[in-house]
Amino acid sequence: MAAKATETVLAPPSTDPEQACPIAPVVDVVFSRWTTPILWTLNAHGRQRFVELERRIARITPKVLTQRLRQLERDGMVVRTYYPEVPPRVEYEISELGRSLAPLFAHLAEWSTANLAKVDRARNDYDDISR
Repeated sequence: MAAKATETVLAPPSTDPEQACPIAPVVDVVFSRWTTPILWTLNAHGRQRFVELERRIARITPKVLTQRLRQLERDGMVVRTYYPEVPPRVEYEISELGRSLAPLFAHLAEWSTANLAKVDRARNDYDDISR
């Protein structure tokens, strides 16, 4: 009696980005265009008023800063404190949850120092070949 051939069927790749890459939701929360500079600034400089953040983060518009701060507050990364004074005062600070990202940011800063020049060289090499 001849052995029956078995067929291995592979499951199709998942189209759900969270299953394909489990860090995708983290990247969405933490690494949007302005989120990282806001969290970095609050971690490095402590509690800030809106105008102080705006000055420290070059080229961010007030509208975008407001939107990102609201989202970060909603995500639990930033704490907003309102002081009912005349005129009213609002301060923002990084939360404990946001502060828990500091080691990740430190590693990324180290990686940046060690590797961004290599990325630039690779880009230049690629662009030279592509011309």
